[in-house]
Amino acid sequence: MTLGRLEASHLQGRLVLLGLAGMLDPPRDEARSAVQACKQAGIRVAMITGDNPKTATAIAAALGICEAGEKATIGREIEAMNDEQLLATCRAQNVYARIEPLHKLRIVQAFKRDGHVAAMTGDGVNDAPALEAAAIGIAMGVTGTDVAKEAADMVLADDNFASIVAAVEEGRVVFNRLRNVTFFLLMTCTGELATLFLSVALYGESPLEPIQILWINLVTGALVAIPLGLEPGSGDELSQPPRDSRVGLLYPGMLMRIGFTGLFMALLVTWIFHHAPLPDVPDEATAHELRQTIAFTGIVVFEWFFAFQARSAEKGVLMLGLFRNRSLFLSMSVGLGLQMLLVYVPFANRVFHIRPLPLADWGWVVLPAVVVVTLEALRKRVAPHLFAAGQWKPLRMREVFGKSDLN
Repeated sequence: MTLGRLEASHLQGRLVLLGLAGMLDPPRDEARSAVQACKQAGIRVAMITGDNPKTATAIAAALGICEAGEKATIGREIEAMNDEQLLATCRAQNVYARIEPLHKLRIVQAFKRDGHVAAMTGDGVNDAPALEAAAIGIAMGVTGTDVAKEAADMVLADDNFASIVAAVEEGRVVFNRLRNVTFFLLMTCTGELATLFLSVALYGESPLEPIQILWINLVTGALVAIPLGLEPGSGDELSQPPRDSRVGLLYPGMLMRIGFTGLFMALLVTWIFHHAPLPDVPDEATAHELRQTIAFTGIVVFEWFFAFQARSAEKGVLMLGLFRNRSLFLSMSVGLGLQMLLVYVPFANRVFHIRPLPLADWGWVVLPAVVVVTLEALRKRVAPHLFAAGQWKPLRMREVFGKSDLN
């Protein structure tokens, strides 16, 4: 029999049911744990899909994105919403189904207007507008189209959501490293400048020669700053809330910590340079060079000791793990050897205008480091969050020097 048009009546009573075939594409095993890690890190996960609402909510519930039985917001509902209504929906809803490209774009824009740093993942051409609008567009590297990859800021090589979480964790580790190195370098430079200023202003002479300042900044500072930039993660980066996107490397609490630490070091070094007793010194020229040696070596030793406290603004050395950053110990060993050569090799003495230090004078050398490091350790014990970034409003540097989109 030839049929021009297939009608339902043609099939009645003429078919035999042999069975049903079902297809299941479950989420990856690591996806649920990755979503939970995002929640722990203060990152909100939302699902935006063109699939059936029931399919979307079932998968979202399995991943922990929404509760079982929760309804999804569908594209037709979004079309009927104005911007304020959509904003209210985005604050309460995590699953969006039957979504078209324009809907995705509006959702991303709503999250950005609400102050979120919106990251968008996608693989198709229809995802390109939202990927372009997001603060961070992430395209799928395996299944993603060229259009999606071009619109995105990043390409996910393995198409695995867990890789995004790992990238967030590593990003926080890198940012903390940059902040620690910045703090250390600014603090030591502040201490050196304050030492020179106080000594010249109060006593009319400098405790450091130019070549000694170069040695402190170019050799000692670099030997300590490099391993600080290699500091391993503490392991709890994903348990910390996201930082305010307006807060950069510098913030008021960090500047206060730099100022207090550098000034206190400068006061100690200046006092020791001018008032430390030096018995059995034959003449004033020898005494001056010996005092310069104490001040010079004292600042170097201070940088070595304080590097361990610069690893965190909140956690003490023991909490971080004394031997976790082995490269810091290695650099200190190299720095100690070089400093001993300067202090006790005659040729280096002449070049750097210093004298060999008697053993008894090493107490004055280590005094600034011991005092300041002890006070910093006590501060972390008593008030660990005093200088933490989360306790201070962001510096609006970009609003001072030029307008920019802070979102």
